[in-house]
Amino acid sequence: MTVSMRTMEFPMLLLKLAYSFLHHFLAAMKLKNHHTSPLKNHPPRPPPLPPHHHHPSISKFTLHNRKSETLVCDIHRCLLRSPSFFPYFMLVAFEGGGLLRALLLLLSSPLLLILNHEMKMRVMIFVTFCGMRVRDVESVSRAVLPKFYLENLNLHAFEALDSAGSKAVFSAVPRVMVEGFLKEYLNVDSVVGTELRTAGRYFTGLVSPAGLVVKHRALKELFGDKRPDVGIGASTLHDHFMISLCKEAYVITRDDSSKSSIMPRSRYPKPLVFHDGRLAFLPTPAAMLLMFAWLPVGILLAVFRLFIGICLPYSLAVILGTATGIDLQVSGHAPPRTAGGAGVLYVCSHRTLLDPVFLSTALRKPLTAVTYSLSKMSEIMAPIKTVRLTRDRRRDGDTMQRLLAEGDLVVCPEGTTCREPYLLRFSSLFAELADEIVPVAVDTEVTMFYGTTASGLKCLDPIFFLMNPRPVYRLRILGKVPRRLTCGGGRTSHEVANYIQRELGAALGFECTNLTRRDKYLMLAGNDGVVPEKKRSEN
Repeated sequence: MTVSMRTMEFPMLLLKLAYSFLHHFLAAMKLKNHHTSPLKNHPPRPPPLPPHHHHPSISKFTLHNRKSETLVCDIHRCLLRSPSFFPYFMLVAFEGGGLLRALLLLLSSPLLLILNHEMKMRVMIFVTFCGMRVRDVESVSRAVLPKFYLENLNLHAFEALDSAGSKAVFSAVPRVMVEGFLKEYLNVDSVVGTELRTAGRYFTGLVSPAGLVVKHRALKELFGDKRPDVGIGASTLHDHFMISLCKEAYVITRDDSSKSSIMPRSRYPKPLVFHDGRLAFLPTPAAMLLMFAWLPVGILLAVFRLFIGICLPYSLAVILGTATGIDLQVSGHAPPRTAGGAGVLYVCSHRTLLDPVFLSTALRKPLTAVTYSLSKMSEIMAPIKTVRLTRDRRRDGDTMQRLLAEGDLVVCPEGTTCREPYLLRFSSLFAELADEIVPVAVDTEVTMFYGTTASGLKCLDPIFFLMNPRPVYRLRILGKVPRRLTCGGGRTSHEVANYIQRELGAALGFECTNLTRRDKYLMLAGNDGVVPEKKRSEN
């Protein structure tokens, strides 16, 4: 009986929250109709003048000598070029809540078109956050959202913000969605956003008793009688009230959100090396509708592509794989194996778990791959021999030496995947084991789903990659490393590893870094990336 009551506790909480939300929604709509009813004797309010009639465009803003000044703005319609915040709620719903929650948010999008700003925000908050764990939202805010925020930054607004010495952002958007990005990437001092109610470790989907943030009121509460030096806002009434309280005021017009406002990667305030999540596109309502329509086809297609790779000979697998949309681009040739010598050691940059598989297919010969962590499911599904390493340098060295004596071996010395144009630090162990070393520059391209994850189920990584309509795999087989540049030629293992990292970086146009697997997992998943044996077997 106690177990049954505990099982029903959370669903009953959700029903109560849904009833509470519906009650407040109907009351707000009734109040709105009361104020706008034509039967009342209140004269209609004249429409306010567009704010940009009163304030100059952001293009008129001068960047010099601003370090002593305070600047205030909003992230929505100001720092971000996207006119809607719906895609960012969808990212939280999909990455933190799953397919069903994302579908519910998508189905609510037609309703959002007829609601005013406040009710639209409340509906998106309720559908996105109701019943979601706090830690899941925090994970998405830290590991997923910054990539999409950076890609949609308004260059003009960012330059203005960056020129100021003190920065404050006021927004009706939930603070949990924006604060981490604003403080870590844009060095914002104060972030005032809508606070959400929680019940234990879960969000209720309702805003705090203070309600949605009203920007001009929040500004007065934060600064008191002091007026900020500069205010930047959109051409909306709410932003007009806020920036009118500043000594200088500028607005973001439609022209200021054109192509000239796109933030190039070279101008990012902080390099984007790591990010997580499955979606590789900005999830607007139209894009998500296409994704859900593609999903059944994509799953069947991924299963068929797996069958091709596992069961068919290399030549036939390449033909059928290409026919299903896989774009395998190969340049360079495998070097001849030295007569009577050990196997060739292929050293690859690491993009997905499928790197050794595609290399084996491109070379049309069986290879053995070594990896530091591989789920049982991935090990079973792999069409080539895979061997798991232990992170014990001596034992791993003996294992790889034995495998090289048996045949050709593939190793990814970064130890983990990286989606962006960067190479992580190479482990030097491989350089001590062979002089027959062939670097392979590997790169991928996807349009719908990423085939890697730091916090999700790794056994699904190949499935997600193969669900893309037209996934691209580029393999560039470089020449064999000259013997004089190997350990056999007198070089240290670290020198060899650094040399190959630079060669692969130059071939790919990627930047070499000293970041490691541990750095990636600490940032994205809050752990050191080592999967316990028991948990690994469960995956």
